[in-house]
Amino acid sequence: MSKSMLQIKDLTVGVEDKELLHHVNLEIKRGETHVLMGPNGAGKSTLGYVLMGNPKYQVKGGSIEFLGKDITEESADKRAQDGIFLSFQEPLEVPGLALDSFLNNAVRKRRGDNVRIWTFMKEVDAAMKILQMDASYKSRGLNVGFSGGEKKKTEILQMMLLKPELAILDETDSGLDVDAVRLVSAGIEEYRKNNDKGLLIITHSTRILEHLHVDYTHIMVDGQIVATGDGSLVDKINREGYKEYVEQ
Repeated sequence: MSKSMLQIKDLTVGVEDKELLHHVNLEIKRGETHVLMGPNGAGKSTLGYVLMGNPKYQVKGGSIEFLGKDITEESADKRAQDGIFLSFQEPLEVPGLALDSFLNNAVRKRRGDNVRIWTFMKEVDAAMKILQMDASYKSRGLNVGFSGGEKKKTEILQMMLLKPELAILDETDSGLDVDAVRLVSAGIEEYRKNNDKGLLIITHSTRILEHLHVDYTHIMVDGQIVATGDGSLVDKINREGYKEYVEQ
């Protein structure tokens, strides 16, 4: 039986006086891939930010447990060290910080200081090859001048190297062409080869899911999870959209 990794219990979240998430319950076990879908503005990305500890959002009720520990009040840095990773819809550009330096620092924080630079660079090269990223990107400023697709690949590159216990991918396929979606999916599959990891994919599109095995699909509308099913629910949304759930 798979061991529970993430437990969200009756989570209610807001910003100042506005409530954004209402009594959300969700459990992810080791090795599972969950998909969170819903129309724009449903609160999907908000949940991702809250799980990562973004201080903009206040937990008004409920709790978040990760690997058996209550992390509801933990900082984003601590959650990252615990093994939670969130890819961003719009990754920031950081002039003056080379991609390879950024990756090295991030991996040392996650794995400890005993990372051998030669071994690490071989890992970087292997991951970049899977994503078909040009080696010259390593010495460029983080995301500076990168296309939208290259920025998304860089997020997946981070995930592949950090090897987090739980990866949360927020709209990773948005703005990508068919070839880029295929490459990003290959990077996700590489991460999932270690099958005790957890994966939460947040999306309103289904393109990236065509290349991945999905264990559970959740539909969020107006800050609430209104339906949960297996991978076949993705196909239903493809055919019929969200109308049935929006009108509940």
